[in-house]
Amino acid sequence: MFHCEITGCWARAILCMFVRRCVGDEPTEASHLSLAWGPGLSPASLVLPVRYFFIQAIDAAGNNCTLSPGKASFVLKIEALKGRCGIHAELLDRKDGTFVARYRTYDTCHGLRISVHLKNGQHILHSPWISEEDIVNSDCECPVSLEEWKTAASCPESFPQIDKDLQDLENRKLNVTEAFQALASRYHPQSASFCHYVIRDVRLYRKCYGEHVGFAMFMDQTLLFLLRRTALPSTEFIVNLGDYPLTSRKSGSGSSEQKQPVFSWCGNVQSFDIVMPTYDITESSLHAMNRVTLDMLSVQATDTPVWDEKQTKAFWRGRDARMERLRLVELSRAHPDLIDAALTNFFFFRDKEESHGPPGNRVDFFQFFQSKYQLNLDGTVAAYRFPYLLAGDSLVFKQDSQYYEHFYNDLQPGVHYIPVKRDLSDLEEKLEWAKTHDEEARVIAKRGSDYARNNLLPHNIFCYYTLLIEKWSRSVSSPPSVVPKRFTEIAQPATMLTCPCQQDFKADTSGLSATKEIKDELCRLI
Repeated sequence: MFHCEITGCWARAILCMFVRRCVGDEPTEASHLSLAWGPGLSPASLVLPVRYFFIQAIDAAGNNCTLSPGKASFVLKIEALKGRCGIHAELLDRKDGTFVARYRTYDTCHGLRISVHLKNGQHILHSPWISEEDIVNSDCECPVSLEEWKTAASCPESFPQIDKDLQDLENRKLNVTEAFQALASRYHPQSASFCHYVIRDVRLYRKCYGEHVGFAMFMDQTLLFLLRRTALPSTEFIVNLGDYPLTSRKSGSGSSEQKQPVFSWCGNVQSFDIVMPTYDITESSLHAMNRVTLDMLSVQATDTPVWDEKQTKAFWRGRDARMERLRLVELSRAHPDLIDAALTNFFFFRDKEESHGPPGNRVDFFQFFQSKYQLNLDGTVAAYRFPYLLAGDSLVFKQDSQYYEHFYNDLQPGVHYIPVKRDLSDLEEKLEWAKTHDEEARVIAKRGSDYARNNLLPHNIFCYYTLLIEKWSRSVSSPPSVVPKRFTEIAQPATMLTCPCQQDFKADTSGLSATKEIKDELCRLI
């Protein structure tokens, strides 16, 4: 049995156990046997702001290419079957023989033809893919049932972090209004900001507390997107708009005030907050190929060297949000051959600018991956760059932390990343180990990137929000029968798009799982 190195829900279904891995150090030419898979091949089923699928380059002998055959090896073409709808498409080279094909539509497309062919015009296996249904834009308000949405997005039954966060709420009667009032009485409006959200009949309402509630826009746009896609259950919850968790375990008092459940973007081992994907990764999932350039797909295709050609040193840039970051600059100055670290802005420790400055040059995030090793240090809370560092092709060294994002508990130190003590006292030792154990370091880096590329893509992020809200709704004593007074409706943005909703939506899984035809074809190749 051959071992397949491509992973992921769609990739595992199609490729694993069927295709040989090519060997050798030189890139080979892609052939018509190359394969494509992923949700973007079924555009009518899963409506996302940016649709995407993946391509595995396969040579004429039926072997997976594990080095890039060159971005020009494939030509991606996506066009409407009738009329015009405005499509922006691009092909991203992951430098390992696989590619990301993605596209954003700017109106409803009346049918879609997706083709991938070689330079000589020959199509790859099963190209073209034709969808005759209307392909709606993600700004169209066309919600389907919760089960249809979860099936189309290949959502799992649950996420371990959700189960952990909600385990104490299963048999608890919750009054969200009372919880909101308790939090408001505990916090000064200048020290915390949070919103009470109500979803009722696929409409969104909220009431906020605090002087700085601008970050409500991130939660607004996330919930509005989900409500355009699916009929979320009527429910209510509190969202923390700050980085720091709001509920604490420290006092041990067990008071109702301190155990009020709150949704937060960042968790802490000393808090009760219910963690959801950060506003950063969610924003990039919503606005990729638009106003956001750094996202979980674009970071997989940086114009930087492959592993063996990277600079053998650790790289970091960032602001002075924590004392350990200043310590990192000191280590960099003591070991410039091992660490390239600099502070780009002084805000928290302005008195240290003379000793730890001047501010270093800003470096485009995509160019971080010129270096073989990446450093992830906490800022005010968890560093929200961690998913992007993992998804690249470098090895991540992560500082021990009490803070966590929604996916941290899935990761294993020494398996997906290299752990570093909080005071960085073992960083030099860990970096020297990586230099002398290059193959082991490369394998750990690959596991980390595989995890991020298979579990932190946009459909994964939206699945997490969907399941969190669905499971949370079961913990509330009853859905709101009326919208409370002094709540503001957060309306869907006005649109000039053509939005013909498909009332008889049925999830088309042709691009989401391996068909017998593809399996038979792969078996023939080996």
